[in-house]
Amino acid sequence: MERIKIQPRNNWQSAVEKLGFGFHTSDVAYWDESAYYTFSLDEITRIETATAQLWELCLGAVQHVIDEKLYAQFHIPEKFVPYIERTWNDDHPAIYGRFDLCVKDGKIKMLEFNADTPTSLYEAGIVQWFWLQDFDKSKDQFNSIHEKLIAYWKYLKIYLHPGKLHFTCLKETLEDLTNTEYMRDCAIQAGLDTKLVFIDDIGWDSTGEQFVDLENEQIKNIFKLYPWEWLAHEEFGGNILKDSNDAFWIEPAWKMILSNKAILPILWKLYPENEYLLPAYFEDNGMKDYVKKPILSREGANIEIVKHYGTVEKSEGEYGEEGFIYQQLFELPDFDENYPVIGSWIIGQETAGMGIREAKNLITDNKSRFVPHLIT
Repeated sequence: MERIKIQPRNNWQSAVEKLGFGFHTSDVAYWDESAYYTFSLDEITRIETATAQLWELCLGAVQHVIDEKLYAQFHIPEKFVPYIERTWNDDHPAIYGRFDLCVKDGKIKMLEFNADTPTSLYEAGIVQWFWLQDFDKSKDQFNSIHEKLIAYWKYLKIYLHPGKLHFTCLKETLEDLTNTEYMRDCAIQAGLDTKLVFIDDIGWDSTGEQFVDLENEQIKNIFKLYPWEWLAHEEFGGNILKDSNDAFWIEPAWKMILSNKAILPILWKLYPENEYLLPAYFEDNGMKDYVKKPILSREGANIEIVKHYGTVEKSEGEYGEEGFIYQQLFELPDFDENYPVIGSWIIGQETAGMGIREAKNLITDNKSRFVPHLIT
């Protein structure tokens, strides 16, 4: 793994905007093609293997949480427990997730799993692929995201209720909308009948006890880029439990377990000494070097990095009310004060590709940059 500095393409902004990538820059650059990362084929194979094995471990951990009724450790509302268990036992369809990995010194370690509302899908699947075609089309990437999304939507079609597949996210969130519309485009290419409705505009027909869109069309299948932990604590989300259509929500409610960082201590307890896992606990357990993480948080908020019992980095935010976990510190590799995290995608049941986000510090936050990669 190497980081190579290069000159960005002329008018690269125009090139990515033609792809529909409108959030490439805010107050700081998000898409960064002034560098790229290289990987050997052997490194890619090992990342694929790690991702596949971690996915299997996670499925085993979900079953354990359900069998042992460990929901209190996840701060999951009790009223949602029967629904979570039903979506798991009935195999409600799921389509994707992103493992955040640290690759360093020949080791691969899982930092966390973005199992419910992972973003950077579009950047990983489309934007960096078209960058590679301009930069050096003779090279390859670890990237079959687009093809696997279309193939898996075709597979999921038989699981869905008859009718449209709605897609939803919050209004006025360009990043969320781009990722949602990308996912929707893949479903369209798979032959599904789709419709966009912002989650702010989803209505509830109290007479028929069913969700409806702005045209009063019933919602029977819906892909959401909106966190389960928000839905589970909102009055509106409570209607899911009495929906007469029993709509399929994608991702399904059982992902509420995997998207919660409380899964990290569970994984370590179940699979101690696994080569891809870091020791993690619900208390610091006497560790002198660790990362303190809220069980529910986003974009690197409320993270504290401790070395030799002292805080070396800390981020602010509004999370932490539900509690924290403590994960042994495994520092990101340092490339001239650029610290990359590998986001390795699982689509359906298969590894599918990766994207790299890097920051100028050890906490990957909402100021991190997406940097493309290729295989040497």
